[in-house]
Amino acid sequence: MSDTPAYTPPRVWTWSKPSGGRFASINRPVAGPTHEKVLPVGRHPLQLYSLATPNGVKVTVMLEELLAAGHAGAEYDAWLIRINDGDQFGSGFVDVNPNSKIPALLDRSGPEPVRVFESGAILLHLAERFGAFVPAGGAARAECLSWLFWQMGSAPYLGGGFGHFYAYAPEKIEYAIDRFAMETKRQLDVLNRRLADSRFVAGPDYTVADIAIWPWYGALAKGWLYEAGEFLQVQDYAHVQRWADEIAARPAVRRGRMVNRTWGDLAGQLHERHDASDFETMTEDRRAAAR
Repeated sequence: MSDTPAYTPPRVWTWSKPSGGRFASINRPVAGPTHEKVLPVGRHPLQLYSLATPNGVKVTVMLEELLAAGHAGAEYDAWLIRINDGDQFGSGFVDVNPNSKIPALLDRSGPEPVRVFESGAILLHLAERFGAFVPAGGAARAECLSWLFWQMGSAPYLGGGFGHFYAYAPEKIEYAIDRFAMETKRQLDVLNRRLADSRFVAGPDYTVADIAIWPWYGALAKGWLYEAGEFLQVQDYAHVQRWADEIAARPAVRRGRMVNRTWGDLAGQLHERHDASDFETMTEDRRAAAR
């Protein structure tokens, strides 16, 4: 264990210094906007304000899957929210999501715009609106929603827990890394046991449960998340690996991963998406730049 003196919490916590770590500049103990900024609005009924973090990827994958399934009403504009720059604290974004987290969706398909925030709520809103990727009722629906909300409850231990202390904290704390690595591996085992008996997480069909879980646990299984594959020995979870590979191969998933991405391979970045043709234009632009 560390030789650092033990920390004794004060009777009353005060925000007296930066929290440290990669995201210290945007962490604060209060809500609300920090500046005035109107959000842009495109020509489609669905306006998404996001970034290609795992939670953002859930929604862009869902929208691309809906379009691939023939739901033309799922056309959308995806606007880039640069969270490291504090875009999520602009007044317009806070109006759509008072929690100042991506993703946020403004559904303008009806007489009055409807705001939807929290990634799981957005997935369920879209699934129910288009009647796709969620069972209509009975045991199948209950199973699907149980796994959807399993992801919403479990991923904070993977992201804000393991991911923060393993990859982003200003110092490595053995207790914290061990605690959250243990929980992350337990969650992988939960998925692995389920997928040993089922092609997809909620059953034989691909659903919002898979769309929600894959950007976190599929990316972790493939070593894309926190570069922690070796540390967590993710190759040992054979059924998760099989499932992760099958979903990664879906064309809509490949497209959804690109949207609002600003890092990694340039060929995988589409900073904003306003039309299906943007993917083709992006590819042509990359080819031209390489010549």
